[in-house]
Amino acid sequence: MQIERISDTYHRISFSNGSQVLLVGTAHVSQSSVDEVASIIEEESPDRVCIELDASRMASKTKKNSWEDMDIRKVFKEKKGFLLLANTALASFQRRLGAQTGANPGDEILGAAKLAEEKDIPVSLCDREIQTTFRRAWAKSSLWNKCKLLATLISAAFSDEEITPEELEELKKQETLEGMLNEVAKELPSVKEVLIDERDTYLASKIYSAPGEKKLAVIGAGHTKGVLATFEKLESDIPVPSTDELDTIPESRGLGKAAGYIIPTLIVLLILIGIFSNGWDQGLMTFLYWIIVNAASTLITTAIAAAHPLNILLCAITSPFFALNPVLGVGMLGGILEATFRKPKVKDFEALNDDMMTLKGWYRNRILHCLLVFFLSSLGSMLGTFVAFPLLIARI
Repeated sequence: MQIERISDTYHRISFSNGSQVLLVGTAHVSQSSVDEVASIIEEESPDRVCIELDASRMASKTKKNSWEDMDIRKVFKEKKGFLLLANTALASFQRRLGAQTGANPGDEILGAAKLAEEKDIPVSLCDREIQTTFRRAWAKSSLWNKCKLLATLISAAFSDEEITPEELEELKKQETLEGMLNEVAKELPSVKEVLIDERDTYLASKIYSAPGEKKLAVIGAGHTKGVLATFEKLESDIPVPSTDELDTIPESRGLGKAAGYIIPTLIVLLILIGIFSNGWDQGLMTFLYWIIVNAASTLITTAIAAAHPLNILLCAITSPFFALNPVLGVGMLGGILEATFRKPKVKDFEALNDDMMTLKGWYRNRILHCLLVFFLSSLGSMLGTFVAFPLLIARI
């Protein structure tokens, strides 16, 4: 395999079977990336275009009614609330950057697909399904890393920091990217493994196996080094994880399964110890402490979310009992009830992309508001549990 580095973002890879891949690393909100991809297609006339998109994201970007088809209550019932929240926060961050640089997120990839269609060039969608990626990242992360991941995405979504086109171009340089990825690996190793390393392998395998003698591959610049490394392994018959393996959602291990039961079990044990040690009156008072603290915490955060008044009341009443059930969660109830009391309208779907970029939009838009209620009611119950725990021990 021979690699010709044409620029920091553009490589020509020649394989032993005579085929070539023109690998372009882009910034997803960079106008120069849009222009570069269009220019390469015109000059090189590839016989296939491979893009860093999966079928779901392609549909969401090209089909006008993709959001309208979403049943927000079904999302909560299927326990995909945190996945949708993370996905939406990430999309908000990308759209805000796009508004600053004059390019919509993924314009260079969609532009490549559109130009290929105009020239009758087949297109291959080479990325892993976004839901699979988030579910694998979620499954492999500890509770603390899950909290850090959500906090990072949400803070980025509402950050008012601006980035110039020059700074954006700097991010496409390999040494800058490596420094950023090393920081991610240090803070969130499991997330970096799933979002970057696994997708490097997945993208490279899909591009490598796609038909064509001269393929143009348009990927995010952060994947360039990993994709090139995987190409070398594939050419040398060095085993790499298969795409089927990377599409599998890992099952929770024994400790992971038990973790959801530990705190509820401890809470129940503390209440029972209070009953047997100090009598029924003290035991019931201990249980009452638990109910008051958890309910009050959930009521406060759900009120901050400006949920429907009846929803605030129901979440507060049920949260102490949902917190003792590792299968259910008060956030799921809060999200479903909010979508029921304030059913999303057509205008909410139409304004979703713009509303997700501002905090005010998250309160105004009924779809985003359901996610906000889901998140803050879950957070309230979680905080109530951790606050109540030492109080219960102190009473015993």
